[in-house]
Amino acid sequence: MTTDTEEPTLTVDELAARAGVTVRTVRFYSTKGLLPPPVIGPRRVGHYGQDHLARLALIEELQHQGMTLAAIERYLQQLPPDVSAHDLAIHRAVVASWAPDAAEEVTRDELERRAGRSLGTEDLDRLVAMNVITRAGETFRVDPALLRLGVQLLDVPIAHETILAARGVLLEHSRAAAHELSTLFRAEVSERDSVAAVKSLSAHMQPLVVQALLTTFQRSLKEELREWLTES
Repeated sequence: MTTDTEEPTLTVDELAARAGVTVRTVRFYSTKGLLPPPVIGPRRVGHYGQDHLARLALIEELQHQGMTLAAIERYLQQLPPDVSAHDLAIHRAVVASWAPDAAEEVTRDELERRAGRSLGTEDLDRLVAMNVITRAGETFRVDPALLRLGVQLLDVPIAHETILAARGVLLEHSRAAAHELSTLFRAEVSERDSVAAVKSLSAHMQPLVVQALLTTFQRSLKEELREWLTES
């Protein structure tokens, strides 16, 4: 499995196939400055890495949420210049949480293609337990928003039970935060406002709230880890 520290090895065709987009789309995003340039290797062939793949997935998710290219550019400019593929995957997962569930039914070959690796029986069992996929006979129903993060968790040296417990904690508190935020938004919308007005408010607030939640969580986690290491 490729990590952030490994050299980029994907050609533009491989990157597009892995991300489920066309080569033309990859080149278009590159010309707009949404994707960093590839590493030029022998014979002037450009190579892409996991950070390109994760950033491309985030761009596609932001577009799925209805953001314009200009808005996506502003969103990406707020990210640290050295943001890792892992952090980009977290951003995408948070952004995707605004969208309704959209599970897709795929074959095992297609699932492995999207995962970017072969998946053994134990891997599939863990993905099922994390609700990333569900078995549907000979096929699988997969949540595209969670697949990449779920695959990354397969190699985390943490007990399976701990991962599931962590997922439960995140779900519980994210739902509580969503409920509180929804209550605040409702206070800004009167009964006379149209559905379009409500959607407009949500569309403007979502990117800001996502960024604020992620930034606050990262800072809080760093503080908790710093205190834990100090006590050790």
